[in-house]
Amino acid sequence: MADKKIYGAIARFSSPEALLEAAGAMRGKGFTKLDANTPFPVHGIDEALGIKSSRLGYFVFAGGLAGCAIGVLLPWWTGTIAYPLVIGGKPLFAWEFSMPIIFELTVLVAAFAAVGGMLALNGLPRFYHPVFNYDGFRGASNDKFFLTVEAKDPLFSAKEVTDTLEGFGAEEAVLVEEDE
Repeated sequence: MADKKIYGAIARFSSPEALLEAAGAMRGKGFTKLDANTPFPVHGIDEALGIKSSRLGYFVFAGGLAGCAIGVLLPWWTGTIAYPLVIGGKPLFAWEFSMPIIFELTVLVAAFAAVGGMLALNGLPRFYHPVFNYDGFRGASNDKFFLTVEAKDPLFSAKEVTDTLEGFGAEEAVLVEEDE
């Protein structure tokens, strides 16, 4: 049987402070492929891991602009091109009467862009992740804090990474294998 491919090393910490310290130290050593799993949001973990700001806002803004454009074009086309009816001397198109449609379509398309962009940027749906192969990972939703160093990292060396993580106060540092 062939050896399984290593996904990376995962370390378990007992407190968010220890996780933050280890993440910052690993980042300081030059590691770039880091991830953290915690039972609740930990303030400062994004900076410690070197995570940049999300691009999701651009998706939402573009969706809002598209919805606004649709909200203007739909009543304009309907009133001036498709069914040009003059009723009570009113103009064929007046933006004031279209404001509810413009607002609702702006919000609707922006919301769809937010959900679609979030799924795309997070690589979802992903039903299984290699860190689930680690038996101790069950504590990630309860009271444990995990730092993962992926094997894709240029500085990754299995023995050195696990030793370094244990040196930073990890309760346990093990290698995690990928499934075929």
